[in-house]
Amino acid sequence: MSSSFPKPRIGVSACLLGEPLRYDGGHLRNAFLTRTLGPHVEWTAVCPESEVGMGTPREPVRLVDEGGALHMRGVRSETDHSEAMRFWAARRVEEFASPGLHGYVLTKDSPSCGLFRVKVYPLGGGPAARTGRGLFADELTRRFPLLPVEENGRLNDPRLRDNFIERVFVYQRWTALMDGPRAPSALVAFHTAHKLTLMAHAPTLYREAGRVVARAGSADWRAITDEYGRVLMRAMARLTTPRKHANALQHAAGFLKGLLDKGDREELAGAIERYRVGKASFTAPLTLLRHHVRRSGGPEWLAAQTYLQPYPEELMLGGL
Repeated sequence: MSSSFPKPRIGVSACLLGEPLRYDGGHLRNAFLTRTLGPHVEWTAVCPESEVGMGTPREPVRLVDEGGALHMRGVRSETDHSEAMRFWAARRVEEFASPGLHGYVLTKDSPSCGLFRVKVYPLGGGPAARTGRGLFADELTRRFPLLPVEENGRLNDPRLRDNFIERVFVYQRWTALMDGPRAPSALVAFHTAHKLTLMAHAPTLYREAGRVVARAGSADWRAITDEYGRVLMRAMARLTTPRKHANALQHAAGFLKGLLDKGDREELAGAIERYRVGKASFTAPLTLLRHHVRRSGGPEWLAAQTYLQPYPEELMLGGL
């Protein structure tokens, strides 16, 4: 269980890092991104509206539904920036393909960067419906459908924040596998290392992923990895729960039964149960399990589980 993690590359709305690029010349500096996550990642900062040439400060824009097509228009002038933004976004997003991103944090409610429920106004006036997605965010998610993406506002929720971080590091390992030799054994090893992680997120999808891996030696490599990647990231998008975590922890503990004395087994089982019923944090049974895995010399596959240390320790303080 190595404590050394290569830094993932994460795209981010530049204003969230404190750059004064919003329409009014301000920013939305996010303390979690800059102080907590920042030391562990490499940022790729982007401001679509500034980079497309709209200037700072600038007239605010909004999304307008024009016959089913979304347009980005100036609030006062009604200048249509849609074509320029879409053209620029397609080129900018393509630049992310190499060396590649492992995640992206977008700005809530932004007509360019908003990921969920962005206001869309009807043509000719009237109340807005929260049904839209920013034009840049739409291109980003279309081009990279497996990329972990999140909004700044949702990162205030500890469960969503932890899920995003975990997805980023899983995706980083996945893209590293895709950049390596096309070996079915490498895919099997990847799946094995993520066994407990997948069980803790989506047991059904864990089994589905296993069925995909079972065909790795006989199917086309690109087809099989495309299928596995989709199942993997679908599973990782499912939020963990104390019950699912407890099941994964108990599953791991079962492989240590013959290696621990009665007192250690009862201590570990008790820690898992206290967490399951809400009387302890997730880090309590996880830390104890890691201790016993190291000390007991248990199965190699168990010691290699990414679940035991999914990302840098400093980022695990807000875990379930």
